[in-house]
Amino acid sequence: MRKASRLFEIIQILRLARKPVTAAEIAAQLEVTVRSIYRDIAALQGMRVPIEGGRGIGYILRPGFTLPPLMLSIEETEAIVLALALLERTGDTGLKQAAKQVNRKIAGVVPPPLAGLFSDNALHAWGSPAPVPEAVDLAMVRRAIRDEQKLALDYRDELGRATERTIRPIALIYYSQTANIVAWCELRQAIRNFRADRVEHCGPADDFFHGQGERLRALWVQGWTASEPA
Repeated sequence: MRKASRLFEIIQILRLARKPVTAAEIAAQLEVTVRSIYRDIAALQGMRVPIEGGRGIGYILRPGFTLPPLMLSIEETEAIVLALALLERTGDTGLKQAAKQVNRKIAGVVPPPLAGLFSDNALHAWGSPAPVPEAVDLAMVRRAIRDEQKLALDYRDELGRATERTIRPIALIYYSQTANIVAWCELRQAIRNFRADRVEHCGPADDFFHGQGERLRALWVQGWTASEPA
């Protein structure tokens, strides 16, 4: 998680808390070190965010501090509710957990007439959810796309042929059956789609492709009508 996102999440955690929250509890929720949380809280306090407390006793957000208001129409709120419901059908456990957190956060700040949409189950996304991939963490893939980090994977195509690939991931496509990783394949020297359920092993490579992601996505879009299997 990048620092800017982490600072926002810390404010949200403290804003919703009913009692002081320790740095260790915040670090566990955000999956970072306690030392990072101490630095982040010091940074927020330096920005005049009214956080009180200290090591060993926990932190609280002084009453009266508010984030910019979230103004949503009925249609915009319904769009968010349905989009969050659709995430439940993906095999991405990280996104499904994030969807629940978004649901709680928005329900806590929108006016009462809109808040009911997040708890009344009035809108549904039906259908069987996609299975969770066994050999690839989709949260790791999403992080690699953001950070423009290469991935090393063992892949087996539809004919059962096994290959080792180094790829530059640029997008994820979620289908009802599986997720597809869109990437520049260094073996094939072209854009390829890799079905997550055919990946046998995947991990970050010790190399990056900084500054290339946008160009590769543009290349991918240009070739939508002529995409080739991996």
